[in-house]
Amino acid sequence: MTLLSGLESLRDVISRHGLDARKALGQHFLLDPDITNRIAALAGPLDGRHVVEVGPGPGGLTRALLGTQAASVTAVELDPRAAEIIRELISFFPDRLRLVEDDALKQDLTALCPAPRHIVANLPYNVATPLLVGWLRQGAAWERLTLMFQLEVAERICAQPDTSHYGRLGVLAQWCARCDIVMKLPPGAFSPPPAVWSAVASLTPHPEQPSPALFKAMERVTAAAFGQRRKMLRGSLKSLQGERLLAETGIDGTRRAETLSIAEFDSLARTHLALSTKG
Repeated sequence: MTLLSGLESLRDVISRHGLDARKALGQHFLLDPDITNRIAALAGPLDGRHVVEVGPGPGGLTRALLGTQAASVTAVELDPRAAEIIRELISFFPDRLRLVEDDALKQDLTALCPAPRHIVANLPYNVATPLLVGWLRQGAAWERLTLMFQLEVAERICAQPDTSHYGRLGVLAQWCARCDIVMKLPPGAFSPPPAVWSAVASLTPHPEQPSPALFKAMERVTAAAFGQRRKMLRGSLKSLQGERLLAETGIDGTRRAETLSIAEFDSLARTHLALSTKG
């Protein structure tokens, strides 16, 4: 787009605003337009979609998203220095770009734009996991999530049973969505470089989503099961009527959490909810 190509370079914008990345905010900026354009493309066709971006920083990915046919982009930014840069960008895209200056953890992002909604973001690494879990609770509200994480976190999200990365986060994510790692980036792709590799994970919510009560039940079951990984299930699930829970689901109590499939965790969560409802 001509308008995008005529914008001031990101490095010049950062220099003019004195926008140094702050560790306390988990900031690592993506400045290479080739990379940000690839991430925007990985989100799939955005024609007519309303995109939410969390932690836009100097706006590199924001520019890439505005270069698509997305109906609108809503940028949620806590850092007032970065928010000022996004305000400048709004002057070029007044009808398509909106800024919400707040903590994304405190926001119901579904209230910021109509459906169909996508989240596309290079997430602040220090709050990436709680943000994701919160969005999984609202799975039906999102058409797709395209999110940058530390590579290890992305591997946990997509891990299979009986692997070193398989745990609570992977169970919750894969129970609610199809999860794939679609891009990996070395530290040098960012400014400043983080200490580890990063990855983009794509999450497409399943057509059928758990009720809020069932999601809470799954959170309880996975917290207990993986909270004491070395214990057998009959021990780790003891606080959740473990013996009865395992008997009714037909799962061997001598197994450990990392050996269970998503379907087996689903059975445990549904049975736990039923037992809790009966009292």
